[in-house]
Amino acid sequence: MANIKDVAHIAGVSVATVSRVLNHHPYVSEDKKAAVLRAMEQVNYNRNINAVHLSKGQTNLIGVVVPFSNHPYFGLLIEGIANEALKQNYKLVLFQTNYETDRELEALAMLKDKQIDALIICSRISPWHLIEEYLSYGPIVVCENTRGTNVSSTFVDHYGSFFLALEYLHSKGYRKIGYCLGREMGANSDLRRTAYQDFLQKYKLAFNPNFVFYNCFNFEDGEHVLNRITEMKSPPAALLISSDQVAAGILTCCKEQGMVVPDQLALLGFDNQPIAKIMNITTLEIPLVEIGRKLFAQAIEEGISSQEEISVKLIERQTV
Repeated sequence: MANIKDVAHIAGVSVATVSRVLNHHPYVSEDKKAAVLRAMEQVNYNRNINAVHLSKGQTNLIGVVVPFSNHPYFGLLIEGIANEALKQNYKLVLFQTNYETDRELEALAMLKDKQIDALIICSRISPWHLIEEYLSYGPIVVCENTRGTNVSSTFVDHYGSFFLALEYLHSKGYRKIGYCLGREMGANSDLRRTAYQDFLQKYKLAFNPNFVFYNCFNFEDGEHVLNRITEMKSPPAALLISSDQVAAGILTCCKEQGMVVPDQLALLGFDNQPIAKIMNITTLEIPLVEIGRKLFAQAIEEGISSQEEISVKLIERQTV
């Protein structure tokens, strides 16, 4: 396989001149440039991109960790990240973990091995102490509150937003309120669960474990939630649902079963995804594309640690 020295010998120029041509340096005569290009074609020379990255100390690749690539929530985050990456001439390496620790470790290992310049973790599964072990290898940016640390983040106050939504439902007269979450364990789930417990305590409402639903990620999961509710003798009057997709699934099943929303069951979703607009679902708007843009900007800020909280907004529609 031909190397840069072979090209230089055939072209009759120095290795430095070949390097300038390869890197589009302006100070190379047209004659020498033409000679180098002919020599490259003659020996079928291909650049060793890994060597180029090694010499520059960067790859222009940013790793992005998501649990699911086909979920609208993470799709919108990726959209924001990808838009900024395109503007800044970076490419993305996508890691879908399905919340499996080994897959997240693969992404962290690539950062350690300098195969990517930075890592954006949209939803973390690894314990925090493990993430911190990799901070010395490059920027790691997460989508959760990291105040008090040196890790950059753009995040939503999940405790505050969940409490806000619960108080909104309470103001509408609902007292038997349940909630649906994706993961049972996780930093954001813990904050939302704490908000629910504090809400019940503030208004002296009894806790009913039957009103709590986990593993709610997709439209289809709404059917499982409603099936459980219809089997209850004393069902919840309202549900706070951490995904508009799930809320849409519940609403669809309610219509199929003749259950009137919000008279028999009020629904309040999260994210203000397109499906919430189409189906008139009351929801809390989280600007996910904007969050994605900010996550990328933080990933390429060398030596700068920042934490930024993003506000949510209640969007009132027909399901409450």
